[in-house]
Amino acid sequence: MLTLVTSLARLMALIGGLVLTGLVVLTCASVIGRGLNTLGHSEWMTATLPGLGEALIASGVGPITGDFELVEAGIAFAIFAFLPVAQLYGAHATVDIFTSRMPGPAQRTLVAFWEIALAGAIILITCRLWFGMTDKMRYGETTFLLQFPIWWAYAASFAGALAASIVAVYCAFARVIGVRTGHAPLPGEVGADH
Repeated sequence: MLTLVTSLARLMALIGGLVLTGLVVLTCASVIGRGLNTLGHSEWMTATLPGLGEALIASGVGPITGDFELVEAGIAFAIFAFLPVAQLYGAHATVDIFTSRMPGPAQRTLVAFWEIALAGAIILITCRLWFGMTDKMRYGETTFLLQFPIWWAYAASFAGALAASIVAVYCAFARVIGVRTGHAPLPGEVGADH
């Protein structure tokens, strides 16, 4: 089961990374286009190199239409896509100043408690995303510039949240097993570096 959950978490992280890389390229292209458009319209360009300024303007170079809408939808998905791998490897930030001195069984019990609480929170968020998505589908809301249905972004985020829910439930069960046996069937924890 660990292999299946690990594969799901890594697949989601890979897809999230590809989406995030695409968003970086989109943002860079939009900023460069906006900068070239501004340069083509600048007083300096029209005075010193009017032909180049007119060529820039005529080429249609400018910001990418709807870049903010795409980044907004893509970032939401990327966050949910990275959540399963962070959950599986215990890479969430923790404050363990006092708990690090507790005996092993007490630490495992506390970690299991918070793992169950986090699984509950992720499942709640997943359910709310589902209801939000169905509302957006029913009302037919679209984005302002690109006019793509808003529920598409909700659906992408829901897919990531659903994967996160599956991984979170597995991790919660694994932590409970860890309380009873002294070893949770999870990959090694990464934790946050300070």
